[in-house]
This record gives sequence, structure tokens and C-alpha cells, in this order.
Amino acid sequence: MPAQPYQPRRLWRDVTLFDGCDTLPEPMAVMVAGESLERVIPMRELDRAAAEACETMGQGGVMTPGLVDCHTHLVFGGSRAEEFEKRLEGVSYEEIARQGGGILSTVRATRAASEEELFRLARPRLEALLHDGITTVEIKSGYGLTVEDELKMLRVARRLGEALPVRVVTTLLGAHALPPEFKGDSDGYIDLVCREMIPNAAEQGLADAVDVFCEKVAFSVAQCERVFEAAEAHGLPIKAHAEQLSNLGGSAMAARHGALSADHIEYLDEVGVAALRKAGSTAVLLPGAFHTLRETQRPPIAALREAGVPMALATDANPGSSPLFMPTLMLNFACTLFRLTPREALAGMTAHGARALGLHDRSLGRIVEGAPADLCLWNVDAPAELAYAVQPGRLRQRIFKGEVIHG
Repeated sequence: MPAQPYQPRRLWRDVTLFDGCDTLPEPMAVMVAGESLERVIPMRELDRAAAEACETMGQGGVMTPGLVDCHTHLVFGGSRAEEFEKRLEGVSYEEIARQGGGILSTVRATRAASEEELFRLARPRLEALLHDGITTVEIKSGYGLTVEDELKMLRVARRLGEALPVRVVTTLLGAHALPPEFKGDSDGYIDLVCREMIPNAAEQGLADAVDVFCEKVAFSVAQCERVFEAAEAHGLPIKAHAEQLSNLGGSAMAARHGALSADHIEYLDEVGVAALRKAGSTAVLLPGAFHTLRETQRPPIAALREAGVPMALATDANPGSSPLFMPTLMLNFACTLFRLTPREALAGMTAHGARALGLHDRSLGRIVEGAPADLCLWNVDAPAELAYAVQPGRLRQRIFKGEVIHG
């Protein structure tokens, strides 16, 4: 028989362990073999021989799964800082849009940028997430709104995953906004998304899922359903921006199609909650956009909790509504703005974040034997401190595929 490849064995001792769902009640030892978690045991059960067979990499502190940011828009050109300033000076969003601002200003800048420029701009944004504990990130397109520009964004996202030690999941969000050349013809644009954009992204292996923006300012429930049907025909999972500004029933429709997630969901009703529960879909909470836009309608947290719908949490990092690139800040926002418990918030950015990307079947976002060895070791005494305080610099080690990358 051929020799088995050498797998380095590493050990973390005396850690307070949040396993993706709960904090375990006693100090734990975590052993890694190669890229996988080999043993997760109480310290009192760690025998000397097993410990001596491993290289000790850390001791004490809080260990969590590597954080999962399941909803971002990291690849884009330009800046919306001027619009931010105008809004604070009293200029309405509608007036800014009439002046050529808003999402279409990002579309113009993204279309004008080369792949190399988009990569250069996106890399420090992604690095900011990594230095705050992210090991898996979803990156959407949606600022190109032509076939080639959407594919360009997805190629940049793939390249980021090749260049940096992080797991990148890509999502085609062609149905994000109506481009100016299709003004007055939203059905014509949806035709382009369904007949050209999705087939090309699928054929080239650039998209892991397809997303839509189901809202009065974007696309109707019927139009989004057409996009989902096209995605399904090409074997791509689906997800939806839905119920952010109004209740159109987009989440319920997405759930009927087996969506991985419905995201934003501030206006989700009981029918939508029941549909998500029945489909096993995840509700993705985005408090960064809620904060930046100064919204007042909160997601129906109590109803989701009572129904047992998994609640994921993400940064929604983007140039307009959530220019925030600090995942642990979202833990605090989820608790202070949406009234999640610290345990729920941390589960939302680990186990449930992985579920929102369809990766839970690999135990991603969990610390259990056999799971990928994506971990974070934090300089705190209890997991709740990660949500309690907004404090950079607490990440002692970020472990990706068994290797200590930071720390």
C-alpha cells in the first residue's frame, strides 16, 4: 500500500470552547491532524502520550470556529463617501439618485475598473475581515449588470480566494438593480439575467449560488421567481435579498424554491417565517445596513426564535448601505440593535453562517471531530465578550485548514 501523506498534528490546550452552538462547560483540548479536527475532548481526558504526539500551538483563551461572513459585496469600484456626507447634510436619497448617485454610481465605477484594479481595491477589504476572524466569506457580484461585468466581478472574487488564506463562496447577483440601458424594461433585463448571465456563470464555474433583490425598488416576486427557475435549471442554489423595505412575500417564494437563505427580512411576516421553517432556509440578519440606513423596523427575532428558524449574521460589507468591514462589530450590533443573545450572535456567524451558504453538511462553522480545522483563538475570558465589547486586536490566532495564519 502507498504510504499515507504526513499530516502534522497540533494541539490547543485549556481553551474555553464555543463549538458553534454553545459554550462547553469545562476547559477543552482540541487536536488537529492536517486540515481536520481530530479530537475535541475535556482537558481531564487528555492523556500525556497523545499530548506529546502533537505540537502545542496555544493554551488558554476562548476558541471558536473560524467566523463565517455569509453576505458581502466586497468587489466594487469607486466610493460613496460623498453621498454619505450629502445625506448627513440633508440631501434625500431620491435627490442623490437623480444626481447620478446611489447604486448606479457604483455600477459606473465598477464597469470602468479593470479586473486588476477591482482585485487591488477588494483585497484590503477582505484582509480587514480576515484580521477580525473570518475564515469563510461569501462575495456577491451585482455592480456590473452586464454579462461581462458580472463575470468580471466573479472572477475577481475567485482570485481573492486563491490569493488569500480564506474560503471564498461566490454568488451571482445579476438581479440587483436595473441598469440604465434597460430603463423602463425590467422584464427585458431579467431575460438577460436568465438567458445569458446565469448560463455563462454556470458554464464557467464562477458562481456557487444565485441571488436576487426582491423589492419595490428592484425586482418583483414574479421576476425573481424567473431568476430562481433559471438558476435551478443550471444546478445553482438560490438565495434572496427580501423584505428589507417592505413585505412583498419574496422570502416565502424563495423558501418554496428551497432557498438557502432569505437576507435582511426586516418586514418578514408570520407567513414568511413559517415558509422559512418548512423549507429549512436560514434567515440572514444584516444589522450593519439597519444601522447605516437608520432603519426602525427590526426583523421578527422573537417569531424566528420561536419557530426555530436558524438566524445567521453577516456584515453586508458594501459601498452604500453597510460600509463596515469588522465582523465582531456585527456581533455587538446584533445584540444591541436586534436583541440577540451573545450566544445567538456568535452562532449566527459560525454554524448558522455556514448553513446559509449550504456548507453545514461538512460541519463547517462547528468545532466537532472531522470538521475542517478553521478556528479562532481569542484573548478574552468568555465568548460573550466578543459581542459585549467593540475592541480590535483580540484575535490571538486565526487557523485556516489547520495552519496558524495570524498570530
